[in-house]
Amino acid sequence: MHASPKAPPRRRGLGAWLALAFSLLTVILTLLLVEVVERASNAQAQDSIGHSLGELAYQTADKLDLGMAERYREVSLMVRRRTLRDAGAAAAERRQVLTDIQQTYGYYDWIGLTALDGRVIVEARGLLEGVDVSARPWFKNALAGIHVGDVHEAVKLAKLLPGENGEPRRFVDVAFPFNGLDGKTAGVLGVHLSWQWARDVERSIIAPVQERGRVQALIVSRDGVVLLGPPGLQGQKIATPSLRLAQQKRNGFLVERWPDGQSYLVGHAATVGRSAYPGLGWSVLVRQDVTDAYAPVKRLRERALWSGGALAVLFSLAGLLVARRITRPLGALAESAERLGRGESAELVPNAKDYYEVEALSGSINRLVTNLVQQRAALRDLNATLERRVEQRTAELEGALAAVRANEQRINAIVETAQDAYIAVDQRGMVLDWNHAAEGMFGWSRGEAVGWPLAELVLPERYRASFDKALHGFRQGAGTTVLHGRIERTVIDRGGREFVIEMTAGLAGDGADAFFSVFLHDISERKKVEQMKNEFVATVSHELRTPLTAIRASLAMLSDGMAGDLPPDAAHLTAIASQSSDRLVRMVNDLLDIQKMEAGHMAFAHTPQALLPVAEHALAAMQAQAAGSGVLLRHDWQARAGECVASIDPDRMEQVLTNLLSNAIKFTPAGKAVTVGLAQVPGKVRLTVTDEGPGIDPAFQARVFERFAQADGADTRTRGGTGLGLAISKAIVEEHGGTISFETAPGRGTCFTVELPAA
Repeated sequence: MHASPKAPPRRRGLGAWLALAFSLLTVILTLLLVEVVERASNAQAQDSIGHSLGELAYQTADKLDLGMAERYREVSLMVRRRTLRDAGAAAAERRQVLTDIQQTYGYYDWIGLTALDGRVIVEARGLLEGVDVSARPWFKNALAGIHVGDVHEAVKLAKLLPGENGEPRRFVDVAFPFNGLDGKTAGVLGVHLSWQWARDVERSIIAPVQERGRVQALIVSRDGVVLLGPPGLQGQKIATPSLRLAQQKRNGFLVERWPDGQSYLVGHAATVGRSAYPGLGWSVLVRQDVTDAYAPVKRLRERALWSGGALAVLFSLAGLLVARRITRPLGALAESAERLGRGESAELVPNAKDYYEVEALSGSINRLVTNLVQQRAALRDLNATLERRVEQRTAELEGALAAVRANEQRINAIVETAQDAYIAVDQRGMVLDWNHAAEGMFGWSRGEAVGWPLAELVLPERYRASFDKALHGFRQGAGTTVLHGRIERTVIDRGGREFVIEMTAGLAGDGADAFFSVFLHDISERKKVEQMKNEFVATVSHELRTPLTAIRASLAMLSDGMAGDLPPDAAHLTAIASQSSDRLVRMVNDLLDIQKMEAGHMAFAHTPQALLPVAEHALAAMQAQAAGSGVLLRHDWQARAGECVASIDPDRMEQVLTNLLSNAIKFTPAGKAVTVGLAQVPGKVRLTVTDEGPGIDPAFQARVFERFAQADGADTRTRGGTGLGLAISKAIVEEHGGTISFETAPGRGTCFTVELPAA
């Protein structure tokens, strides 16, 4: 016989889960309530007890100040008594006065008069009479104007006076010098105040609150030594946060951990003196163990936990009853749904006594069954056409794949047949692609180059670090300036030969799969031609300067009358020739300057200079040209223009200003004005040249600072010049670490602005 299969274990029903949920919710709420109550109670207890301890500390400090002030005033009055001041009075009479004073206040352990040499003349009980106390601090301090001393143990009186409660006697000294009847200082009246006075003050304030818990008071000296406190701490030096606050004259309380490892709630206050009594800088700390302080809160927490546990049991029972009421109609509904699952077509009919949700669920299941039957029929129809649709989609995908492959082959053919070298590089700098032209340019085959770092293949060693840094910045999102523009770079081939290429780079793809698409063109031959051209221009310009200088000097001598007075026509022609030679000299100088700048041979002598004399000199140099054009030159100096200083080469900066003024005069109509401005701005010095001309054509504005660029064309040019002045000016300004810019508007003139770092 075969054993019958074992029935699966019965799973928990909804009722059990609801009962468990009610129980857990009750426990969680109880714990949360206990936590909230405990936190609130702790805070309230800490605030209440802390303020009480702070108030006790303040009262203790105040009472110490009051007691010491009374003793201070009392002793200061004693020294005025005639009997004590009279050196001729009998010793017994003086002793009786001191005895009467000692009996009025029981904490005076010793009170006596000393002579100026420190010898004790008389004492209330005859103690230490005749003894020299000149070495004691209270005697020295009294003569020095310090009338109160801090707590110390008995020295000379240690053997004469018994200890207190098993401890050696300690005193607080109060001493004043006294004058004899002749008005001169005759000695010192000294009082040793028993430190037991301070302990009694502490007990009188702390004792009433001892029933609330172990409350301890500490009196601490200015140096942090415990003068009065628990036996384990007395005489020890402490440095707690509460003491630091008290020493800062800040009263209050805080919770802190002490060197014994216990946490205490500590009230703190400081003595501040009173009236004539200056105070000794004592601090008062009143502490209570946190465990004692929070004991009522702990008892409240235990009661709340017991109450919460009882509530959890009650709510669990109530949850079980409610769960049975909720799950009964759901169970009947589950049985009906199971019949439907076995194939029975009967509808679910809920009990009329069931709640609304069960009724709504029955209707939803009935509608779901109806929809399911309808969807089965639609699914059979869909399956009939699914195979045909799959075949159609497959054919479409194959056509699209063929188009993609053809497009890829076309792109590869274009790249391979391109005259320029093509290199694809990923964001790590590794070569992804390398066409035939790249093989010819660098000598590395495609198989050798792909997968290798580009920098190691084509860059000289000195440029590789900056290349890696640029790639790292691009990966961090900083971007790069080499994309979508033509730039020149020096590269090397396989044999180590360096040559110059022109590079165009673009970014292909998105995200982490993006790569750089780079085309390179060898321009080393073009560079050689440009260098030859530059050398030719420099040579010709330099050779032209010598005869031009002679021509210019000869014309100047003719104009000055060295050959006698010239006829008017000849003088006119001589003036024209002189102006033309000046223009030629300027053109040759501009050409030489631009060549020097390109070659990096332009010399600058930077020194801190005031800019006002440079601007004034440039204005004076351009007066003749402005007068010849009928243009008025003006200046607009800031009130503190004379303080505008920058590190400049004055000759080169004057060259910039004369170039700007020359341009402004050329484009300003007769009768209008050109204005030079000088002002200070934060961290910079600003020079401006403003004209009242027609403004710069918008189509020409992008080329203003290019070499040989002029606003009027060569075939329509009405104004002279080489088109190099602004290019030279821009190079000079940037060499000084400054910037040059302009603002213009049609019909409203143009303003060129030069800004230099202030020295």
